[in-house]
Amino acid sequence: MTIGTESEARGSGGVRPVFRRILLKISGEALMGPRDHGIDRETIDAIAQEIAEVQSSGVEIALVVGAGNIFRGISAAAEGMDRATADYNGMLATVMNSVVLQDALESQGLDTRILSALEVKEVAEPYIRRRAIRHLEKGRVVIFAAGTGNPFFTTDTAAALRALEIGADAILMAKHAVEGVYDHDPRSDPDAELLPELTHLEAIERGLKVMDTTALSLCMDNHLPIHVFELRNGNIGRVISGERVGTIISTPSDEGGSDGR
Repeated sequence: MTIGTESEARGSGGVRPVFRRILLKISGEALMGPRDHGIDRETIDAIAQEIAEVQSSGVEIALVVGAGNIFRGISAAAEGMDRATADYNGMLATVMNSVVLQDALESQGLDTRILSALEVKEVAEPYIRRRAIRHLEKGRVVIFAAGTGNPFFTTDTAAALRALEIGADAILMAKHAVEGVYDHDPRSDPDAELLPELTHLEAIERGLKVMDTTALSLCMDNHLPIHVFELRNGNIGRVISGERVGTIISTPSDEGGSDGR
């Protein structure tokens, strides 16, 4: 993964945002940078710098971070671990990532709070919806850790659920080394084409691996748009400013949904 330079990230700061409040979903793999696993501090600092630049434009930002750089519950379950046990390990790994991300954000001068669905009171507040909204209203970056707090649900589902609970205008999914949603897996099919726009239902029916079905259904039922893009070169700021980047998943306005911004 490549994060843009400081000058590139700052280029988004002067543009008026089209969102009031967003939930940014960052994959755990995005925190690895050039490493095979774990955390690359330079990469995380670059992510934090861009988040700080975007927040300075007035957008309220909540975050959900995955754990694929540390632990994958589904993979562990496939290797013989009890699925619930594996999922709880994955939730704890998201807490670890959240603490690291919090440190990087605060080094950029941001005020942050981690709200965890599992009780880890020494490092995070318990998740309470009204408290999360109040933190956002006070200009704090809120990091939602430990998924939904329940096994058998992914961090994608946690992102959809939290976005709806806090009244976010959109979910921004920042992917590792993937430009958006493709019609086939670009890693195995060199002819795979990027899909700039599709509906929630199309993503579900075509089995596109953008989010799990539960998360997509939640977004579809509540007309919550999803912007899927690669985490690089100031893309967060570009999406915030209304520029078309990657793929937009939305319910058409004539069906009573969002306009997809």
